[in-house]
Amino acid sequence: MPKPFVLLLVIGLASLVACAPVVGQSPEPKDLPISASWSGDYPVAAIDQLPAGQRQSRVGCFGSAAAFARAWQHFRPGEAVPAVDFAKYLVLFSRNVDFYNRTNIFKVTLTNGVIDILAMETMSARPIDKQAAMVLAVVPRAGVRSIRLDATRTLSVE
Repeated sequence: MPKPFVLLLVIGLASLVACAPVVGQSPEPKDLPISASWSGDYPVAAIDQLPAGQRQSRVGCFGSAAAFARAWQHFRPGEAVPAVDFAKYLVLFSRNVDFYNRTNIFKVTLTNGVIDILAMETMSARPIDKQAAMVLAVVPRAGVRSIRLDATRTLSVE
């Protein structure tokens, strides 16, 4: 075979491989099912029990049973920590950061390995004093690389 032909063949194959999607990461948005959720109040004094890098964010996630249990004891004192298989699932959260409003996660979308949490809040002008409303939601972990914290930041999932 002439060298130019082999070179073009190698370049063509490399281009095909480079353009192939990564397994498990679809460029098409996919809505993730929410298999369980809990809502309630979370004490401002316990914000340091949320995962590092997510304490100032409206949304975030627990990627381990230990992190989830630390926050749960403040979220629902006296209640047993729900069993979640963190090898298969993540627990997402959405909470108030400015004003106290009831909140709900109504849609979780996965695109190219990045989770977007769509949450809605009631509207009030009551400043957060001692507690913020928070909701937790369990979603599948498969294909998730990171979570979008806001318009400019994402956080890698453990």
